[in-house]
Amino acid sequence: MNDKIKVMLATEGTYPFHQGGVSTWCDILIQKLRSVDYVIFSVLMNPFVTQKFKLPEQDALIKMPLWGTEEPAEHLETPFSHIYKLKKNTHHADIAKRFIPLFRDLILEILAQNKNPVHFADILLQMHEYFKYFEYKVTFKSELTWNVFKELILKAAADKDNRIVEPDIYGLNQSLGWIYRFLNILNTPLPEAHVTHSSAAAFCGIPCVLSKLANNTPYLLTEHGVYLREQYLSLSRNGYSSYLSTFLIRFVLSITSMNYAFADQVSPVCQYNMRWETRFGVHPSNVKVIYNGVDEKVFVEASGTAPRTSPTVVMVARIDPIKDIMSFMRAAALVKENIPEAKFVVYGSVSVPEYYEQCLAVKEELQLEHSFIFAGHTSNTSAAYQSGDVIALSSISEAFPYSVVEAMMTGKPVIATDVGGVKEALSDTGILVQPRNERDMADGILKLLRNRQLADELGREGRQRALSLFTLDRVLDLHLKSYITLAVRAEERLPAAAANKSEPASSVLAEQKLYMERGYALIMGGYDQKAIVQFQKALWLQPNSVHAPVLLTEIAQAFNRIGEYDRAFQELYKYEAYVTVVTNGAIERSA
Repeated sequence: MNDKIKVMLATEGTYPFHQGGVSTWCDILIQKLRSVDYVIFSVLMNPFVTQKFKLPEQDALIKMPLWGTEEPAEHLETPFSHIYKLKKNTHHADIAKRFIPLFRDLILEILAQNKNPVHFADILLQMHEYFKYFEYKVTFKSELTWNVFKELILKAAADKDNRIVEPDIYGLNQSLGWIYRFLNILNTPLPEAHVTHSSAAAFCGIPCVLSKLANNTPYLLTEHGVYLREQYLSLSRNGYSSYLSTFLIRFVLSITSMNYAFADQVSPVCQYNMRWETRFGVHPSNVKVIYNGVDEKVFVEASGTAPRTSPTVVMVARIDPIKDIMSFMRAAALVKENIPEAKFVVYGSVSVPEYYEQCLAVKEELQLEHSFIFAGHTSNTSAAYQSGDVIALSSISEAFPYSVVEAMMTGKPVIATDVGGVKEALSDTGILVQPRNERDMADGILKLLRNRQLADELGREGRQRALSLFTLDRVLDLHLKSYITLAVRAEERLPAAAANKSEPASSVLAEQKLYMERGYALIMGGYDQKAIVQFQKALWLQPNSVHAPVLLTEIAQAFNRIGEYDRAFQELYKYEAYVTVVTNGAIERSA
């Protein structure tokens, strides 16, 4: 596969411009996977945000601002002369003949209650091709476009089965504005890559789907939360009209369904998210959970210390309603009725100022005074965990929170609400309580503070579980393996690895693929031993081909299924050696 795999990593409202769990995950991949070159396709709210993360020199950044620009091409490196030429060449007749039929199909698909993601993706691809030759703003600001949009929306509102109310002029303008802003992604050239990788089943997945349709580029989709569910929750806070809420959620549903339909591999960060993905038709064989992981060299085990005079409960979380800090505060008040000297510390920045003000009012109401501390953001979260006797999390919604795994890695006992993938992280190495149940939260904290032996035992078991399942090395290995496996499907777009060989590289790869296909067919029939023979023949034919890492892992898995575990480990060692060689070679070349 030549020297390095090239991956387009698409983000939305996160990396590299905002901090948070998703950005932490992105930065880990980008900084640590040195055998991969990344192109970051960042969908951001506006072009004026400050970049929070520094990218490696070899990695590229494409900024796609949704708002804050007058011209839709401002974010592009396209010369002004080219944009001017597009404007001059975009005429009424072009819009009517080439764009309006696509636009009509687009709106009908957005409004449809039953989605056709293949048709929707094809429309977006054709629009993407259209905007290579005709100007975006002139097209969307055309009276033709407005009239067709108004006609289709009002017709849908008149259809009682469509369940959409008739909008006012503001609603019509706002909903068309959403399409104009969000679909500016179609006006952005696609970078070349061996694999595309989206951090959410969201609008940032559009370039990944386009790349798959246009260039047959394999698509990996990671889900930290469930994007559609998050949009449902946010609608209740936005105060939109009934029409705008319905239009937006159907628009998002079209985008989400398309992402699920075209992703070659869907990798949620926890099993909990799989119920949404399978509901949208993702085949279980395409779902491969990759848990978040943390660096055990950073989140080291806390050293034994003498009991504190003031038992301390620590939470690492931003000040946000979704973290339900208020329930934690009420639990703290209940704990103090039994252990008056107990202290509670929350490390985290304020993301919702209004909620923080409400928390301060509750603190005063509960008379917590100096015993409940908002310590703000800390750059040393490991030390924050180690400063506590118990680590707590009171969220009402989570995906697979870093804070729980980080706390486990430091050997601290954890009590957390049973939401999202928290149970998958903790299992039976911590205490789980129902969200918004301050009495159970308080009882659990008291149990851990009063029973030092139990707290130490849970802390040790939690650390062992984190070391087994949630290390940084494991995360990096699983992502690199996924990239390599998917990149094999794009081999025909890469320079031939054996161009100077006497035998044409294409014929060697074709023969190798034939052996692989036989092996996969045998696996489907349950003939693992015979499949191993075919995979080995493929590997012997050309050991240094792009298929080598995939073949090694397939052979290892087949040996594992038939109970020959020593042979399975041998093949895994070979795979690890291959990855090490590729990585070290990449490091030497970049040095």
